[in-house]
Amino acid sequence: MHEEESPQAVMERIVAAAAALVPGAEDATITRVRGQHVTSAAATATDERGRGLDALQDQTGQGPCLSTLFEQDLTLVGDLSTDGRWPELAARVGDVGLRGMLCLRLHVAGDDLGALDLVSSTSGAFDEESAEIGQLFVTHAAVALAATDKLQDLRVAVASRDVIGQDKGILMERFKITADQAFALLSRVSQDTNRKLREVADELATTGHLRRPTQR
Repeated sequence: MHEEESPQAVMERIVAAAAALVPGAEDATITRVRGQHVTSAAATATDERGRGLDALQDQTGQGPCLSTLFEQDLTLVGDLSTDGRWPELAARVGDVGLRGMLCLRLHVAGDDLGALDLVSSTSGAFDEESAEIGQLFVTHAAVALAATDKLQDLRVAVASRDVIGQDKGILMERFKITADQAFALLSRVSQDTNRKLREVADELATTGHLRRPTQR
């Protein structure tokens, strides 16, 4: 997992390895939650059922992923169709053909939450051994994903710095101003147009123009 360079590649490696290593797992999905919305960030190649389960959790606003992310580190489910903790989900889960589930908290970064979901079409597929192995696995997976996220953020920051540097040069030449004055101009346009500095810089680098508020 640590050999991968992008967060998406790491997540795809995580779900493939988890499905192969954790006893009882047929497929695996990484679920991400922002606010109360649930989405599938990655899934094993055959796991359309896991994506369907995420969609049901998003529609009903309940389920083992949400419980894991907001209440506990791990949720073990013997049979989703009869579990009384999520009655609305239980009534509809037959649509996706899943019964057993092991859900493990993967990461928490501000309002971006993630869980690793291991699923099976068989009730009672997961036991204490599955939970122990899953917890060991998710610890390593979380470290790998956090490291790759940090690397991605660094790449974005470097790219932003380079674009802003180019724009400062454009403005210094065009208006015969200093580097500090050029940066102040970019910042002012960013503030007045309520856009991120990176967006303003990208626009100037691409079009050669700064979009200013109409009232000015």
